[in-house]
Amino acid sequence: MILLSGRLPRAAAADGALSAETRRAAILLRDKAFARTGASGWARSLTDRVGPRPAGSAGDRAAVAWALAAMKSAGLSRVRAEKVIVPVWKRGVETGSIVSPYPQPLVLTALGGSIPTPPDGLEAEVLEVSSIEDLESRAESARGRIVFFDKKMARALDMSGYSRAVDVRDQGASAAAKAGAVGALIRSIGTDRNRTPHTGGVTYAEGVPRIPAAALSIPDAELLERIVAEGRPVRVRFTLGCAPQADAESANVVGEIPGRGKEPEIVLLGAHLDSWDLGTGAIDDGAGCGIVLEAARAIIDSRMRPARTIRVVLFANEEHGLSGGKSYREAHLAELGRHVAALEADSGSGRPLALSWLAGASAEPALRELAGILEPLGGQTPRASARAKALMR
Repeated sequence: MILLSGRLPRAAAADGALSAETRRAAILLRDKAFARTGASGWARSLTDRVGPRPAGSAGDRAAVAWALAAMKSAGLSRVRAEKVIVPVWKRGVETGSIVSPYPQPLVLTALGGSIPTPPDGLEAEVLEVSSIEDLESRAESARGRIVFFDKKMARALDMSGYSRAVDVRDQGASAAAKAGAVGALIRSIGTDRNRTPHTGGVTYAEGVPRIPAAALSIPDAELLERIVAEGRPVRVRFTLGCAPQADAESANVVGEIPGRGKEPEIVLLGAHLDSWDLGTGAIDDGAGCGIVLEAARAIIDSRMRPARTIRVVLFANEEHGLSGGKSYREAHLAELGRHVAALEADSGSGRPLALSWLAGASAEPALRELAGILEPLGGQTPRASARAKALMR
């Protein structure tokens, strides 16, 4: 994702294209990245040495220490940890089963932030729905039931499949609770075929009862789907021992490549340092941390001093409430006007697939020329995001 302000083309020539200096720098950095990148090394270091790092956990604290050392090793200046208070949620026992008509174990995991079930579990008849809209059309059938959101994620290179499916994870529990349901299950948001359920955060709406929410592995979701399709009542039981804990201290880790001038404008390179707890957070977002650290290291090694300050921020707690982003805004409110671009890496690794931007129309000529420079790395013609198009109307 690239978020840009309308002032980006200040580094452009009079005709709106990139200046010769900017073109030379971009080509040099492109060629350096194409020849060799150490991004995967940063990601391996984080995941191997720290591992899972949920907000406020011991892993989170170890990740902050790792990030401070990594930024210093990359050669960044003014490296510091900026305090962030984060919510803490801890996973507990997780069990599930189909009780009737055919007893079967189910592999599931609590969605991040879910409330627990009663200690002896939650049992009810299942109502299968294909989407939140489907649930809303049959809301009278949900009372007293466990709603099973069987929304399939389509495989797509540009994350559009994820974007269309993820609403049931984020909002499904509250939608089910509004209809009187006692629990919510979702088909894991993913396209794998193994019995490893995916977690990810649930958002509880204000003023709506909170109900336990969990994700089924895809094979288990398909098992439940087949049994429901027989047309007989299906009862499910699941137990979640998760619970919120007291808030804790974490940090945004920040480092800079100083720009020229007394108060230069700021270009922010961001990724998030935290992860959920079921894996090592290699894709979400160890890869992003590696990308932005390596980009900064390559710029420093080029010995070209940028006109603008390049600020690298590894944000705290993206997964469970965006605490790091909110805290950064408050801490840097006085200089927000100096921020002219923000680039976020949070979509895994591999060759670029697309370039999407949010800015005024004046940024488009420079972005199109920049996209041409980056074409050998992959990607597509740059396109304005839906929000950018709305702003330009």
